[in-house]
Amino acid sequence: MKAIELFAGIGGFRVACDSLGIETVWANDISPTAAKVYQKRFGEEHFHFGDISNFLDQVPDHDLLTGGFPCQPFSSAGRKLGLEDARGSLFEKIVHILERKKPKYFVLENVKRLLSMDSGKHFATILDALSEIGYLVEWRLLNSVNFGLPQHRERVVIIGHRDHTPKSYLCTSSDISELTPHQASVASNTENWKSIEDHGSKFHTWGLALNGKFFHAKIEGFSDAARPVKLKDVLEERPNDNFYFTENTLERIKTSEEVNRFYNGVEILYNQKGGARMGYSVFGIEGVAPTLTCTTSRHYERYKIGNEFRRLTPVEYARIQGFPDNHCASVKLYDQYPLYGNAVPPALVTWAIKRATSTSYTTFQSASAQMELV
Repeated sequence: MKAIELFAGIGGFRVACDSLGIETVWANDISPTAAKVYQKRFGEEHFHFGDISNFLDQVPDHDLLTGGFPCQPFSSAGRKLGLEDARGSLFEKIVHILERKKPKYFVLENVKRLLSMDSGKHFATILDALSEIGYLVEWRLLNSVNFGLPQHRERVVIIGHRDHTPKSYLCTSSDISELTPHQASVASNTENWKSIEDHGSKFHTWGLALNGKFFHAKIEGFSDAARPVKLKDVLEERPNDNFYFTENTLERIKTSEEVNRFYNGVEILYNQKGGARMGYSVFGIEGVAPTLTCTTSRHYERYKIGNEFRRLTPVEYARIQGFPDNHCASVKLYDQYPLYGNAVPPALVTWAIKRATSTSYTTFQSASAQMELV
């Protein structure tokens, strides 16, 4: 099987494809630092640096299109501008390639807020575009913590198949059992689906779309979850002293409120504003890390480790995201943080690609029948 990787960054999808024996025959990114890392890790032969608009005619035939299309327009950690932002139009390049090359599958990744951005209008636009070009589209909200990574990182995975029979690749029969018999019956027949134009203000955590119509539901269980990993399990034993801010942090704590509770699995010890607000927080290591981002201020967040306080290291960022320790070692330390913060976790998309390209799936007729027997 051959794959291409759009908006490749440091190669999260590439790591996933390599682990599954899928050959990546073409990749692209516009970031100089990401390009340097990608080419150092995977070679220069199939990588094309620059604006993807300049390479559309050079994209080769492939079986699988992958891409974590730019998240800033949709992320609550960014500017919240949505598809009106010029970067939003990059999604159109994905549609262009899918229409032209017609691969069997695609796997895309984006931020959770995509489901509700501008009262659901942006995700509706994406679903409509993908479902009108010959694909059965399925999406699901996933979290890195379920893939053996010590990070609360919720991401929407969107997959596409050219087989239009309603079915789920991203849910096991156990997951689908959360549907009521009526919901399973509706899901099994596209004639009963709603027009995407009639979407509500927010899309649910799982759903399907085809030919401008969709069905969605809240599915919370994840039966494929891996063993939980805590932040303390991936820490370096004793990093360079430059990462420590013990005296400074002790002074900050004097004007902070003690929190000492977990929020989304993240242990919050102190906060200058109190409560669970992430700004100016001091974290513990008994839970997981908060979502890593490309925002510079977030890279200086403090963690209490033993009796000392320090920031996380790039190696720890790599481990939290599921990359090899020195994946970004070819660029400056300062540049490694945003590269990891923007990256797609390989373990998460490995699961998604494996499910999307599998011959195994869950049908709603069988799920409905099983639930009727319970």
